[in-house]
Amino acid sequence: MAAGGFSTERLARIGEAMSAHVNVAQGGNGVAGLVTLLYRHGELAHLEAQGYRDAEARAPMTPDSLFRIASMTKPITTVAALMLMEEGRLTFDAPIQTWLPEFGAPRVLRTPESAADDTVPADRAITIFDLMTHRAGLAYDFTAPPSIAKLYSEAFNGLATVATTDECVRRLAAIPLLFQPGARWFYSVATDLLGVVVQRISGMPLGEFFRTRIFEPLGMHDTTFLLRADQADRMTSAYVFNDSTGSVLVSDTATQSVWAQPGRFEGGGGGLLSSAEDYLKFARLLLGRGRSGSVRLLSHRSIDLMTSNVLSAEERRTPTFGIDFWAGQGFGLGVSIVDDPARQRLLGYRSAGAFSWGGAYGTGWMADPREDMISVLMIQRRSFSHYPIIAEFEKLAYEAIDD
Repeated sequence: MAAGGFSTERLARIGEAMSAHVNVAQGGNGVAGLVTLLYRHGELAHLEAQGYRDAEARAPMTPDSLFRIASMTKPITTVAALMLMEEGRLTFDAPIQTWLPEFGAPRVLRTPESAADDTVPADRAITIFDLMTHRAGLAYDFTAPPSIAKLYSEAFNGLATVATTDECVRRLAAIPLLFQPGARWFYSVATDLLGVVVQRISGMPLGEFFRTRIFEPLGMHDTTFLLRADQADRMTSAYVFNDSTGSVLVSDTATQSVWAQPGRFEGGGGGLLSSAEDYLKFARLLLGRGRSGSVRLLSHRSIDLMTSNVLSAEERRTPTFGIDFWAGQGFGLGVSIVDDPARQRLLGYRSAGAFSWGGAYGTGWMADPREDMISVLMIQRRSFSHYPIIAEFEKLAYEAIDD
């Protein structure tokens, strides 16, 4: 038997299966490379790198390669905000305009199909809870209707050139809300604004708060908003998969990455770089209900709330990302939580109570309290079609349990 109560023979199936997806260097439509990790019963049981971190340069993937973790940033920002709550510096029902005065008088589209200038006043202020649960009425360019999608694209996706957080907030506040605050769940830039709240309350850049209050205590030395010089030789290239043509193109290179440019907006919703083992250290904090080893950053009650569903039955019936996303899982504060394994078919082997939140470049992690297990899969291909890879990896992981 392998570490963590896994079957050695069955663990070997993971590498064999994942290798079939590594083919970009040969002109295929899979991935350039990947890293898989399994942790169970306090032991690192599996860590394997395959393929290339840079397919064009034939630079091999290594276990410590660095990935753009995109929305895997969101749970970290949520933890930061909860830490401020436990210090009495923030409350769920506080209006965000206390720290984001730019949102002092939000306007809302008259209907979701209305033109950008056809608006009504918001019924109430946006609260911190609205930001944490994606009920603020905000959107992303890829989730918004055409009337405001372009505004989000111009305001948010161009933030690599925006010099200040203040400019970011000003641009986003100028876009009308899609729904009244609190009306429904809608995936959005809400967690980026939550990160700005953390920054303004703490009086330090978000990256500095993360480093001093979360990363250093947990030993996360590779997780950062800005690629450091000493990390450059481990950076991956990122790719984008075109579902209509089947082609794979480079979207950000390992050697000239946007993440190496100083002054970029530190987006709490999707801006961090990390490695598989570094993110494991954060996931262990959540699996440990606020404690990892001798380090406690949050009370167990905060983590329990973070991993409790807040969606109504009506919200769960509403398709998300074009699919029945909430059939067997709910959403808490920054993470999704399985509560009906039989209906959770997107990633169908997870136990009730397992929680996670992945990233748009294909990075994914999952913590399963029932199995005392964490899985991490790192790839760099921006497309919703990466979900079958994650599902296959997790299926093989659960099938390898042998205790």
